[in-house]
Amino acid sequence: MHLTLRTPVAQPPAQVLAGFTRELFLALAPPFPKLRLHRFDGCRTGDRVEIELITGPLHQRWTSLITDHGQRPDGTLYFVDEAQTAPAPLRYWRHRHLIEPGPHGGSVIVDAIEFRTASPLLDALLYPAMWAQFAWRKPIYRRWFT
Repeated sequence: MHLTLRTPVAQPPAQVLAGFTRELFLALAPPFPKLRLHRFDGCRTGDRVEIELITGPLHQRWTSLITDHGQRPDGTLYFVDEAQTAPAPLRYWRHRHLIEPGPHGGSVIVDAIEFRTASPLLDALLYPAMWAQFAWRKPIYRRWFT
């Protein structure tokens, strides 16, 4: 299942990429499920992010590896995180973070996500929740990168 959200922000791409810090990661966390950050190395190839999702008594680990980062010829900056360990029911997770040059010196942050469970039906049922989790980020991005 594919999900893409685009958020225009005021800062230029290099500034936005530099702002993808541990503090921003924590600020982007939605209220549910609760998130505990165990490790945040950064956004460069080989960096790791390890979190724990807490839903009542259920605690699930999620470990992502930054598998690629760089700059495209059009000036778009990017990094890609891929789940090494994902919480049930996810079986596959790939999140491309694109920071495209925007009009008037700003940027457009693109969250391009691909996820899969064991069932296309479950993928479709999860889609609205996934969309909501990432739509939550839009006003935070706008405030953070004014």
